[in-house]
Amino acid sequence: MRIACPNCNKEYKIQDEKLPVGKKIAVKCPACKNRIIIDLRSKSDQKKSPQASNPDEKQNTAVSFNKKSLSGMTLKYGILRTLGDLPVMPQIVQKAQEILANPDSDLKELSRLIEIEQAIATRVLKLANSTYYGMSGKVASVQHASVLLGYKTLGELITLAGISGLLGRSLKGYNLNSEELWRHSIAVAIGSRIIASRKDPEFGNEAFFAGLVHDVGKLVLDQHVYQRKDDFEMVMGDGQQTFLNAEKKILGFDHSEIAFELCQKWQIPSNQRVAIRFHHYPSKSKGHELAYILHMADCIAMMNGYGTGNDSMMYEMEEGTLEFLCFQDKDVNAIRSQVLESVEKMLEKMPAA
Repeated sequence: MRIACPNCNKEYKIQDEKLPVGKKIAVKCPACKNRIIIDLRSKSDQKKSPQASNPDEKQNTAVSFNKKSLSGMTLKYGILRTLGDLPVMPQIVQKAQEILANPDSDLKELSRLIEIEQAIATRVLKLANSTYYGMSGKVASVQHASVLLGYKTLGELITLAGISGLLGRSLKGYNLNSEELWRHSIAVAIGSRIIASRKDPEFGNEAFFAGLVHDVGKLVLDQHVYQRKDDFEMVMGDGQQTFLNAEKKILGFDHSEIAFELCQKWQIPSNQRVAIRFHHYPSKSKGHELAYILHMADCIAMMNGYGTGNDSMMYEMEEGTLEFLCFQDKDVNAIRSQVLESVEKMLEKMPAA
């Protein structure tokens, strides 16, 4: 059996035959000397037992070793230990981001990157010919796309084509089909770029990528949410709670925290990681501009119907967001219209993989 200390998160393995079946025992963590309460009784026996009289014992109790009942730091630590088992960011996307970040790189490098991946090349050409880019039917080759669309747009196309398979999957824990997360991610990416470009045109591509992957934490948490489906239904049953609130109550953390860790594993730049971490509550980001941009784009996507569940309309833009970004209500309406039109144009040629 493996146990984790709820105080320092150190994990230990104990031989099952050395544990007294049906009893509740206490062991001391070798690292921090904290008491760990191990409850080996059946669930029915646990329910019959009176609550611990010692508040310290109650706080340090390891509630269960079944993954379904773990929560808080114990569950989070366990999830972080398994991040290495998750699919990595597609190599072509990572390489494209490295090229785009290098001021000395050029179109030829991006073109060569596409040419060695035929499946990506096909999707790049399909997207290049969408009405979104205004090149409908005019782009016949990767080289042609390079010339017509330019360096940064070509890099964006590679990112979209490469990451669509990762985001275009169904998530049964979140009740999302294979199109919903993808459509929402596209909407937030486009909205982020539009908002960022109004502040600084050079900021648009960075914001686009952060918007595209802002919800990757849901890919990690989906199985854990599904295992606790009854708990989520109970918390959200009155229609007054968002999935985000339910994550906090049931798991002890939310998908943006896990997304931050996954993006660190993917070596995504710090500015984008921090924005993703605080995209639901930018006021906690210590004035991080991109966090506010992602938050605004996320809310606009949901206003436009590109949400990620039945609770989408319950999310509200944090007070002070428009003031921080120097926008007014009329700007929100203009951006909403621009995002709605752009998303539909892009999705004509770019459904989820």
